This record gives sequence, C-alpha cells and structure tokens, in this order.
Amino acid sequence: MQLSKNVKQMKFMQRRYGQANAAEEEKALMSKVDEDHWVLDLPDLDVKESKFEVEDSFVPFENLQFGRFSFKGMNPVIEKLMANEKAKVQAEESDAREKEIAVSDEEMAARYSSLIGTIGKKFTKKRNRTGTMEESDIKKMKFMKPSDDD
Repeated sequence: MQLSKNVKQMKFMQRRYGQANAAEEEKALMSKVDEDHWVLDLPDLDVKESKFEVEDSFVPFENLQFGRFSFKGMNPVIEKLMANEKAKVQAEESDAREKEIAVSDEEMAARYSSLIGTIGKKFTKKRNRTGTMEESDIKKMKFMKPSDDD
C-alpha cells in the first residue's frame, strides 16, 4: 500500500519518512563518491631517516631538573611541582641506600643461629650457668640435716 504524495508531504509524515530517506540519500551519495573517486597509481616514496633529533624543549639539552623555576611564592603551582619532584628523587635515593644496607635472609638466619646460644646464656640462672654439674648430680643433692652432736 502506497501513500499519496500529498499525505507524505504533511509535517507529521515528513518526520517519519525523513529519517528513512536520509539514510537512503546518504547511501546514494557515498556510492556516487566511490564511483567518482580516483587515485593516482604512484609508487611509494622511501622515507629517509633523519640525522637530527627534534626536541620540543631545551630542558634535556641543558640537563635541567625543571623547565621553569619559581621562588618565594611567585608561582605556587610550579613550586608544588618542584616539591613533588624533589620528594620523588629523595625517595629513590633512600630506596637505593636501603638496598645497599639491607641484610639478606640467609645472612640474617646465619647471624640468628649464632646468637641463640649467646642470648640463651644471658637468661640462665646462676646455679645453671656452671654447666659442670650433670643432671644426676643435681638430683642427688638434697638438704642435709645438721648433726645433733653440737
């Protein structure tokens, strides 16, 4: 069932059919562009590597830490960036120092095994420190009652 041309021209009908027609017109336009489109059939040009390095800033060449500096609160944003960068550098340095000083697990275990006996001696009681008496001698020793002869 086809609608008449007059009905299709009414406003409420144009909105509905306008969207469908727009898609069809877009397809037709693209096919026309594809047909008219031409391309030169030239060989690819060889791109030579440049001998020069292009850098946007002079900061790497001057070995600067920051591109801009600020002192005494003239530019708080830059001062904040400078403080953050300084904190990063200090953290990296402290990590490097800590790695140098750090003791490995094997070293710690060897040290601990040698200290066990030394620290154990410190906390033994005086009567147990001698170590010359054997357990059988300690069991034999009992309180001896004084004789009544006196």
